[in-house]
Amino acid sequence: MKIILKEIASIQVGYSFRSRLESMSAGEIAVIQMKDLTGQNRVDCDNLVRVDMENPKEHHLVRPGDLVFRSRGLVTTSAILSTDPGKAMVAAPLFRIRTTHENVVPEYLNWFINQAPAQAYLASHARGTAQQMISKEAMEALEVVVPALARQRAIVELASMAEQEQDLIKKIAEKRWQYISTMLLESTEGE
Repeated sequence: MKIILKEIASIQVGYSFRSRLESMSAGEIAVIQMKDLTGQNRVDCDNLVRVDMENPKEHHLVRPGDLVFRSRGLVTTSAILSTDPGKAMVAAPLFRIRTTHENVVPEYLNWFINQAPAQAYLASHARGTAQQMISKEAMEALEVVVPALARQRAIVELASMAEQEQDLIKKIAEKRWQYISTMLLESTEGE
């Protein structure tokens, strides 16, 4: 079944700070920025900038299971917030996407947004010349294929295993290259 995103999730534009963020080690609020999104489409909470802010609005705060979407730039993918960063918010130009439908697994939605059909849709709706941008309205209109919960979970599990496999293949290739390089260097000394 296909459903448009705004029917199964809420989308909140990130908080627009008036000036450059200066980290305060004792700041009460952690801020998720573009630099905190990994190539594996996860939010890395290890080095979040912290700021002092009085009474942030509840709709700006994030929680585990939320997606953080890159709305500006060449890469328009989402990342999932797997860990609890405590009191944290998303900075503009990022979007916070939160599933609102009990039959949608956040990890599945994250996977779906990052697949070729969704990426093609987003690329066709990007605006701007120097800096490409996806509007909230375009994001809300994204059609999402929503299979049964069991199938969503199976897709997420298989995708995770495939990602782990790719990581292992890369590590094996690096070790093999190191071994071959060492053997070649040793062969030059044998003459």
